[in-house]
Amino acid sequence: MHLPLDSNDLAAIWLTLELASLTTLVLLLLGTPLAWWLAHTRSRLKGPISAVIALPLVLPPTVLGFYLLVALGPNGPIGALTEQLGLGTLAFSFSGLVIGSVCYSLPFVVQPIQNAFEAIGRRPLEVAATLGASPLDRFFTVALPLARPGIITASVLGFAHTLGEFGVVLMIGGNIPEQTRVVSVQIFNHVEAMDYASAHWLSGGVLICSFLILLLLNRRGHWRVMPGSGQ
Repeated sequence: MHLPLDSNDLAAIWLTLELASLTTLVLLLLGTPLAWWLAHTRSRLKGPISAVIALPLVLPPTVLGFYLLVALGPNGPIGALTEQLGLGTLAFSFSGLVIGSVCYSLPFVVQPIQNAFEAIGRRPLEVAATLGASPLDRFFTVALPLARPGIITASVLGFAHTLGEFGVVLMIGGNIPEQTRVVSVQIFNHVEAMDYASAHWLSGGVLICSFLILLLLNRRGHWRVMPGSGQ
């Protein structure tokens, strides 16, 4: 059976998988230490920072995408800096998509890991300290292994959430073939062109992929560290 998908569809699929993978990696590198700090700090900044991280959960994606576009554009603070460094502007580029995706999916990574760290409690870390483990050793040999369910949940949710992005990526990346045109934007293009057959194939693929990811997550019993679930 011939699939009604052309080279633009396949390019969009590949670009989406590349974006989701890179975004998930960046989110884990940034989100894990941030979640550790939020789980243990008593600073007054914890509330405001937690609220900023959670903003994408309630903020319309187009609003977030608009302000990112302004910041990364030639007249924005980040765009002006990158131009002075000879890097050009990040708006309407794959790098801009990664930045937007990281901002948009941040709570789906930080909150599960934070909940997992908080669930560990201080007792295992105190025991490791009495055995002579340094703070860094306690983090890598005690905290991270015990928080593995939360880290797995964060990885899966970060990847799956990036797959379905539309408003943010369209605002900050536009619709450039093989550069910023991801699957969600390509589906929109097919619908606009009344090509419902191709839209069905792409939409169905995303739907099945998302369902299987969440089913696997559910079967592994990691739902308890979902964003906002608490401990």
